[in-house]
Amino acid sequence: MVKKFARTTGLLACAATAALALSACQDQASSGGAARDYISAVGSSTVYPFATAVGEKFAEATGNKTPKIDSTGTGGGFERFCQGVGGDTPDISNASRRMKKKEFDTCVKNGVKDIVEIQVGIDGIALGEAQRGPGFKLTEEDVYKALAANPYGKPNTAKTWKDVNPALPAVGISVFGPPSTSGTYDAFKELIMGKGCDADPAMKALKDSDKDKHEAVCTGLRGAPFYVEQGENDNLIISKLDKNPDSLGIFGFSYLDANKDKIKAVPVQGVSPTYDTIAGGSYPGARPLFIYIKKAHVGVIPGLAEYVAEFLKGAAKDGYLAAKGLVISPPDVSAKAAAAAKDMTPLDGSELK
Repeated sequence: MVKKFARTTGLLACAATAALALSACQDQASSGGAARDYISAVGSSTVYPFATAVGEKFAEATGNKTPKIDSTGTGGGFERFCQGVGGDTPDISNASRRMKKKEFDTCVKNGVKDIVEIQVGIDGIALGEAQRGPGFKLTEEDVYKALAANPYGKPNTAKTWKDVNPALPAVGISVFGPPSTSGTYDAFKELIMGKGCDADPAMKALKDSDKDKHEAVCTGLRGAPFYVEQGENDNLIISKLDKNPDSLGIFGFSYLDANKDKIKAVPVQGVSPTYDTIAGGSYPGARPLFIYIKKAHVGVIPGLAEYVAEFLKGAAKDGYLAAKGLVISPPDVSAKAAAAAKDMTPLDGSELK
């Protein structure tokens, strides 16, 4: 009888403990994580300089603490952002591409159900070379043939740019770029590699008949020494170009523009990346930049809504972020972003790919 009583008491204690733990978790989730008194953001290294500039303005204007912003890359940012709701998870994920459907589904699975998407501006995927570089002029097809692991389904044997196109320099193919977790990496594959691949009608047809095979053939990159990942560190790429002037680097336009004393842009399809060519859409590597906010954290983490408002203020037509290289969104996109920020309208996951 004593043993039975002890066993019953133990079970009740365990049940009570579990209930308390569950209640605590639910309280944290519903509260959005009141344990923090500062904003936490993760994600894109391209968005990072804009986000930090906004953070400084926000702290000055409101008296709140300066947000803690980590440059993790877009993919790494979403991974952390989607871990759950609460004070030990980020409030914002910065992104140099749109959230993917599978990332959204992971968020929802982990309790991050109301996500607010705001496009804060436009950037461009830029190829750059050292100021003393050979002066490359490339097409999307040139880039694809040089860097694809299996261009048009066949092993890549090209070693020099001249092997790719007789009009190009007879120098070794060497490109320094971001890692696979980077939004810049994803955008480069989609906007430059993919278009170069689809210049072949057979590849366009493959896209309709076998999407997975098309993606593998059109966006699979070669490894070193042809494409060399440099982490989320654009400064390191500049250093590599200085030591290897025949090489190319992949950057966001804003970073290239901020370092034009050290590197110069490589025209793609006869168009150089500039503020006007990106804003006007004539440059083939233009891409939108986003921030994603956990609605559950708004009103709980001090100043979160105000930070978002400050971001849009800086990203406005006469805002201070243009001086840092951000290309301002068209009026209709800016209006949509302002409405989403005001109402904290959740993203409809069915729109994502």
